[in-house]
Amino acid sequence: MAKIAYILLCHKDPEAIIQQAERLTAVGDCMSIHFDANASPRAFEEIRTALAENPNVTFARKRIKCGWGEWSLVQATLNAVEAAVEAFPRATHFYMLSGDCMAVKTAEYAHDFLDRHDCDFIESFDFFESDWIKTGMKEERLIYRHFFNERNNKKLFYAAVELQRRLGLKREIPADIQVQIGSQWWCLRRRTVEWILDFTRKRRDVMRFFATTWIPDETFFQTLVRHLVPEAEIQTRTLTFLMFSDYGMPVTFHNDHYDLLLSQDFLFARKISPDAKELRARLGRLYARRDVDFQISNEGRDLYKFLAGRGRIGRRFGVRFWEAESTLGRERELLIVVSKKWHVAKRLLEQIRKVSNVPAIEYMFNEEGCPLPDLGGIQSTVAKRHRHRRALMRMLFDYFDSNQLIVCIDPGSVDLLQDFAGDRATTRILQMDCLFSDNYLTGHARRVGLAGERTPQATLERLLPTIRNDIVFESDRIRDAGFAHFSRMEEAADPAAQAGALKAFLPQLTDDQALDIAGTHYLFSD
Repeated sequence: MAKIAYILLCHKDPEAIIQQAERLTAVGDCMSIHFDANASPRAFEEIRTALAENPNVTFARKRIKCGWGEWSLVQATLNAVEAAVEAFPRATHFYMLSGDCMAVKTAEYAHDFLDRHDCDFIESFDFFESDWIKTGMKEERLIYRHFFNERNNKKLFYAAVELQRRLGLKREIPADIQVQIGSQWWCLRRRTVEWILDFTRKRRDVMRFFATTWIPDETFFQTLVRHLVPEAEIQTRTLTFLMFSDYGMPVTFHNDHYDLLLSQDFLFARKISPDAKELRARLGRLYARRDVDFQISNEGRDLYKFLAGRGRIGRRFGVRFWEAESTLGRERELLIVVSKKWHVAKRLLEQIRKVSNVPAIEYMFNEEGCPLPDLGGIQSTVAKRHRHRRALMRMLFDYFDSNQLIVCIDPGSVDLLQDFAGDRATTRILQMDCLFSDNYLTGHARRVGLAGERTPQATLERLLPTIRNDIVFESDRIRDAGFAHFSRMEEAADPAAQAGALKAFLPQLTDDQALDIAGTHYLFSD
């Protein structure tokens, strides 16, 4: 009879991880956990302590600091797999999960299903011939070496690609492998997993190749399984039900999706909303039940496409489909830096990035050329970003897989601040009060087209008080708006007061980190 070893990669919410492990191991299955080394040591210790007496739970011997799109995710998976192979010699199958996955069938059903299908379940489509990649770079993922993370070091990432392109540093793919691509959510037999681990020890050339590819968790296992296992023993599908919107973002499931999820021909589903408490509770009880009769209709994806299509033409609840869930999410925190001096806000973000993993985007509602991920076109112009502001922000939260996001907004966009502050998400606003010299205001007038290089000095002297009053008006309007989580970082204040404002804005900063950032000598320089 099948015995499943679940491979769980996770980075947050220790309570949910503990519950997931206890549910899935209660009926005899087992689990190997890799908890991101970037995450809180206290959270990891909480998980280890809670599961210490569970003989069906083990942990990866070495924890890796994981970054989306990096080799670190594959290495973390391999570490967890190695731990599972050693700790659970009776495990027949190894099933890849994330903390957002939940079972949509009983253990009884899952074991019977795997007993009836002696094969590996993994999406593996030809990398170059298939259309699995909808947007963004394709062959560049493989033929160039990637040493920087596109999310954390966007400029360096694309500069490195462009440099390799100009210098003709295109590399060859190992001759005896045919690169495949597909979902990272797989279920593999023990023999296949052992073959993969043996391959990783023998073929260092292939390991070096994948270590510098981009998003290797969508290609590494997919390629090796196709290379090592006879085609007749592979089913090119995942057993985890997931859907993507036309913008390439994962669809999230909520309380009213219970019956739909159970009727799909899958064992698990991803992503389950953290707010869907009722759905999580019902699915949590389901796994241990017996003699449940599942009526498989498998209409989920077609139904979603139908409803989404009606939403686009205003026939579903009278709104476009992307506005159907206008809230950013109750569990999320949107952190907004407000500064008229854009370079000051950008410097602050640069310092925050050095001590925090919180994703940060600069003036996307003000600068047309602000670097943004490809979200299907909704991000393509400033006008579109304003028009679909909440939908765009939800996509960015999902894209970065983070419940915190920092953005910069010009103080003239008070409507954006009011809109986001009215959301169920927590919105924290940090207003950077800068000093404005006449020279700076003159430069500002020229940058925005109010003055030119040949504008007479007398005209400038009449213009500058008006510009200064406009800036003061914008600042006062924000201060008078009564935002719930509002703090001010004043240029004229001492570093201790500035650090206090920073701590109120980003509470996870330590006192020393906040003081170091506030003490940056060029932070407010023009």
